[in-house]
Amino acid sequence: MKTINCETIRNELTESSDEIRRLREDIHSHPELGNNEFRTADLIESYLNSLDITTKRVLGTAVIGTLRGKTGGRTVALRADMDALPLTEITGADFASVYAGKMHACGHDVHTAALLGAARILSAHRDELEGNVVFLFEPDEEGRGGAARMIKEGCLEGADAVFGAHVTPDLPSGKIGVMYGKFYAASDTFRIVVNGRASHGAVREKGIDALAAAVEMVTALLALPGQITDDKCVLTVGKMNSGTAENIMPGFAELEGIIRTLGSETRAAMEEAFHRTVREIAEKTGTTVVIEYNHSHPGIVNNDEMTALAEKAAADLFGDEGVCRIDGPTMTTEDFGCFLNEAPGTFYHIGAGCEEPLHSSTFLPDDDVAIKLGGMHAAVVLRYLNKIKPLIEEISGETAVIDL
Repeated sequence: MKTINCETIRNELTESSDEIRRLREDIHSHPELGNNEFRTADLIESYLNSLDITTKRVLGTAVIGTLRGKTGGRTVALRADMDALPLTEITGADFASVYAGKMHACGHDVHTAALLGAARILSAHRDELEGNVVFLFEPDEEGRGGAARMIKEGCLEGADAVFGAHVTPDLPSGKIGVMYGKFYAASDTFRIVVNGRASHGAVREKGIDALAAAVEMVTALLALPGQITDDKCVLTVGKMNSGTAENIMPGFAELEGIIRTLGSETRAAMEEAFHRTVREIAEKTGTTVVIEYNHSHPGIVNNDEMTALAEKAAADLFGDEGVCRIDGPTMTTEDFGCFLNEAPGTFYHIGAGCEEPLHSSTFLPDDDVAIKLGGMHAAVVLRYLNKIKPLIEEISGETAVIDL
C-alpha cells in the first residue's frame, strides 16, 4: 500500500475521477429538497458502507459516517450539505435534473460527491491516519438549516476540528479560496407592529399616526449599521404595510426586514441598538410596539490556525497558484457557523468554473470541481491528523509559528 501524502492523493484522484464524477452526476440528476433527501442519504450510506465506514442516520435524512484510524489520535469532521432548491433546471446538461421544479443550483451535489471522494481516499489509508474522521452529510441547509439539529444529535461529540467548503463562481475552476476571520454574515429577521389611534386625516390632533412613527423608525434603523460598527453590516426593511384610505390617518403599521452582521459582538450590539431605537421612537410618538426579533444562522468566523492549515494543504496539493486569499467577507449566510461554534475549524471556497450565479436555473459547476474538492478535503485531514509541524505561516501580515 502506498504511503499517503499529497502525491498519493493526486494519483488516487486520477484513479477515482470517473467514480466521483458519476456520483456527482447521479446526485445532480436526482435533486431532493430539504428534509426529503432520502434517495441521496441511501446512496451516501451505501457508498460509505462499501468503504467499511460505519454510518448512522439521524433527523430522517442526515448521515454521519465514522472512519477510525489509529487509536489515541484526534478526531476531525468534514461536512457537506445535500439538499437542492425549488427551481427548474435549464442547463441542458446530459445529467440535468429529472424532476421539474427541483435542482441542485447551489452546488450541494458537488459538495456531497467530493466528500464521498475524500472518504474513498482516506479509507484506503486508515491504518496511516493518526486519528479518526467523521463525515457529516447535512440536510435542509437551504431551509431552516440542519447543522444545529445535527449537533443536538451529537454529531460533533469528540471532534477536535471541523472543516467544510462551498463552490463559488467568483474563483477560477478548482482554485481554493481561504478567508481568515469573519467570512459569512449572521442572519436575523424582524417584524415590528406599530399601534397608534386612527382618525380623520383632517383632524390629526385627534389621533396618533402609526405610519409616521413607522417611517421615523425606518429612517433611524437604516442609519444604525454605520453607527454601530466599521465592519460591513446590512439592515434592510423589505416590507411595510399601513393605512386603508387617503383621508384616514393610520392607527396601525407593520414593518419586516433582515439584519446581517459579521461576528457575535456586532450581532449583539445591533440587536440591542435595534430594540432601543424602536422603543425610544414609540415613546416619543405615543405609539406602542410589538417586536419580533428572530435569530437565524450565526455566521462564519474562521479559526486562523485552521485556515492556515487549509491554505498550506491546498498549496501542497495544487501548488501556490492553486490557492488564494479571499478579499473580504460576504453578507450571505451559511449554517456551517453552528459547527464552528462547537469546534475550531475553517470554511473554504472552491472555484466552480462557471459564470452563472448561485441559485440560478443555469448554475452548473465544472465536472472536475468535485474531484478536486475531494482531494482538498483529504489533504486537510492528512495535515491535521498527522501533525505536520511546525508550520511557519503569514497571518494578517505577521509571522506566526503555529502548532498543527
